[in-house]
Amino acid sequence: MSRLASNSLKWGLSLLFCLVVFLFWWRRFPQALAFQEQFQLFLFSGDYLASRLAEPGGVARYVAEFLVQFYNNVVAGAAIIAILLMLQQRLVWRLMHSACGAWYPLSFLPSILLWLLMGDESVLLTTVTSLLIVTAAMLLTPGKSWARLGYAIVAIPLAYWLAGPLALLLALYIPFRQTPEGDSPSFRIVASGVVADILLFHFCLTASTYFLPYPFLRLAFGLGYYRYVEVLPYLLVAVALVVLLLAVCGRWLPILRGRKAWLIATGQVVFLTALLVTALPGSYERRKYDLMEYDYLVRANRWDAIVEKSTLQQPDLPMSVCATNLALAMRGELGDRAFDFYQNGSHGLLPPFERNYASLMLTGEAYFQLGLVNTAQRFAFEAMEAIPNYNKSARAVKRLVETNLVNGQYRVAAKYINMLKKTVFYRNWAQRMEQLMTDEKAIDAHPVYGNLRRLRLKEDFLFSERELDKVCGQLFMHNNENTLARQYLILFPLLQGDVDKFMSYAQVVQEKAGYNPRASQEAIAYAFMQKGQMPPAGLVPPVTVQRLREFVSAYKTAGKNSPQVQRFKNTVWYYLTGGE
Repeated sequence: MSRLASNSLKWGLSLLFCLVVFLFWWRRFPQALAFQEQFQLFLFSGDYLASRLAEPGGVARYVAEFLVQFYNNVVAGAAIIAILLMLQQRLVWRLMHSACGAWYPLSFLPSILLWLLMGDESVLLTTVTSLLIVTAAMLLTPGKSWARLGYAIVAIPLAYWLAGPLALLLALYIPFRQTPEGDSPSFRIVASGVVADILLFHFCLTASTYFLPYPFLRLAFGLGYYRYVEVLPYLLVAVALVVLLLAVCGRWLPILRGRKAWLIATGQVVFLTALLVTALPGSYERRKYDLMEYDYLVRANRWDAIVEKSTLQQPDLPMSVCATNLALAMRGELGDRAFDFYQNGSHGLLPPFERNYASLMLTGEAYFQLGLVNTAQRFAFEAMEAIPNYNKSARAVKRLVETNLVNGQYRVAAKYINMLKKTVFYRNWAQRMEQLMTDEKAIDAHPVYGNLRRLRLKEDFLFSERELDKVCGQLFMHNNENTLARQYLILFPLLQGDVDKFMSYAQVVQEKAGYNPRASQEAIAYAFMQKGQMPPAGLVPPVTVQRLREFVSAYKTAGKNSPQVQRFKNTVWYYLTGGE
């Protein structure tokens, strides 16, 4: 037991926990770090600092947002989370310090619950920094009964200003504090102290409503704890209660020695490990984090990685299908490989507009690459305005710089550039954009912005989401070199099941661009077969016509779900006859 109680072994367990958390975020969920970073915009300015310090919990929020900006580098982001969770564990152990080393694993429980809580993408890092501040304040509580009253009067309002409503945890803890020598107050004193401290906390909370433009409920739930206002995760309440219980009861845990201590410690380790293994999959839902990964890869323009991911695991949601189709189109493979992947109608090309801050950025990227610059600008602005906690978005502001630069709206672009110049990771990029903005010829020669200027439609117009195929047609007719527009134009009617419309589009695309991918060949063969005719020579390879005959024969004799038909699953014919 002496080795278990040693500081070296305790630190070894803490560092091992830190390493596991680091690897988890770095290797398993880097997309979650990028997701958090892109929906805030930390500015090094006096106004930004003042806006945070004016709020209860603003210090914790400012520190958290300062740290989250480093999530731009996923290694740094994973290290930050790992260190904070380890620090929380060490502070909890200090609160339990009179307990013997056999109970050391229990000090990991609040950090593990925080780890599980962070599986909700709307939980912000402010939750962790606030709890750290409050736990440190609990640790500083004096042990002597005569000093606790003065400490409560000063510390509770200060903790509320620093960390927000989690300061209630400190208010509940102070009356229970006792010295190691046993200066334990009576039940009557503890009860009266709890009531007095809660009243003081309530006074701080109520008073803040008179000075800030927030309703009571939002202040009570914390301004920076959760992305959706007036929502408090139940698991956060559980974390706070566990910290309080360990702080109050940890000193009363029995002193254990020898074999019994080893068994108790081992049992705790087994329990905590089992809790992680069983609860982590539910806390970090695969489908949700898959969508984050698609968005992360789209943001980085890693088209090959998107296709590789979709090949290993078929996309099955509109946003993941949209990302896959965009990646195929950027590689020039959409017309040949679209039906190698799951398709869910034309919404898989350009999903309909919905006021969802997470999905708007991915859809906006497709519009941007197509050359619909104004629509991409609207999506970026709407995404930023739809963020539930009213944050600005670094990614959206960057896109607004690009769209205004392409459109020649330099004064508007300069406004957003000046914002980004006050950041760490976007400052150099903003300075380059500021220099580029002064040289019209350099913009025209730019591989991205110059190309978009040639592809975009010069006159703005409103369009219905039911006419996106016609918009792609206008883009293609405006510039026949718009490879994305012609790929989308061909695919839209096929995904809508409209073969006649496809035939009219395909004729124009072939005449102007000579574009006749595999999907077009299969659809043309299908259209002529419906009329009992053979396609013109040279338009469709004979092997395609032969495979269509085999498909029709198998479909008539064995049915759609038969193994004979399933081998045609990646064809236009299978999709048009009701397959997926």
